[in-house]
Amino acid sequence: MKYNYVGNTGLLVSELCFGTMTFGGQNAGIWDNIGKLQQKEVNDIMKTVLDAGINFIDTANVYSYGQSEQLLGQSLKDLGIQRDNVVIATKVLGKMDERPNSQGLSRYHIFNSVDQSLKRLQLDHIDILYVHGVDPKTDLEEIVHSLNDIVNTGKARYIAICNWPAWMVAKAQAIAHYNQWHKFIGLQYFYSVVTRDIEHELTPMAADHHLAIFPWSPLAGGFLTGKFTREGGTAGARRDAFDFPPIDKEKAYNAVDVMKEIGKQHNASPAQVALAWVRQQPGITSTIIGAKTIQQVQDNIRSTDLVLTADDLQKIDTVSPLPAQYPGWMVKWQAANRG
Repeated sequence: MKYNYVGNTGLLVSELCFGTMTFGGQNAGIWDNIGKLQQKEVNDIMKTVLDAGINFIDTANVYSYGQSEQLLGQSLKDLGIQRDNVVIATKVLGKMDERPNSQGLSRYHIFNSVDQSLKRLQLDHIDILYVHGVDPKTDLEEIVHSLNDIVNTGKARYIAICNWPAWMVAKAQAIAHYNQWHKFIGLQYFYSVVTRDIEHELTPMAADHHLAIFPWSPLAGGFLTGKFTREGGTAGARRDAFDFPPIDKEKAYNAVDVMKEIGKQHNASPAQVALAWVRQQPGITSTIIGAKTIQQVQDNIRSTDLVLTADDLQKIDTVSPLPAQYPGWMVKWQAANRG
């Protein structure tokens, strides 16, 4: 397993990050459709993950409303994992229950949520705390100030962002800079062969701010595994009950066709090709994988052995082009005059 630096922090994480969204899920609304792994299954999968050299584990308070964090924390204890052998990330934002202040990015909820996450994880600190998305009701400076103070308590080592627009990330970094507060170190965003939206604004912004990029759902909710076909026949697949995240399915079918052909040349599955493509893109630090079975984990891990050629990458780019957007195309056109 290869390890990459997270931005300019000096922190090293494995090039694959294991996501625990499939942990729990019983009687938990939409999470029932994603995974229902319980403690024995969780322990078996976590042992496979850690034995492979993956040291970066991702969860969230809202995953099965705390069940994922609880199962992960107990697994680390059951397996006797030393705390300084793993980098644990969790998140804050989502609605946890019906109480009025059990959601959002208010100072009140951030502090309460971190304490509750630590209790479920059975840890004394979180390595990376993400804001899970935008809270339009809380002032951005208030959010950044609260996160700075959380780091100062020692309950979180670093802070990072999920699902914010690029302008908001840049503004938050400026607020932190001028107040001499802790800055964000990385970005967790939806990125796959068929969903390349972050390349418009977020990827160049991340490079400019020395932010790591941690793609989530690199297989587009399982669609890029190759088991989905135009003819159907996916009974029991998660997307049959919970069709998320949204993608252009015709584009995805075309991409899978190309990745199957590339896979034949490398003795690799379409999923391994899709993961290798993400891993080889500029700015990517660690790609988040998820699984319901040990076999799926092992298949995903083997993707790290696959190095796509320039010709392979070009074939995938041709079938999954990033549509030009303004002002991006204007910037590129005018910059040509500057050599």
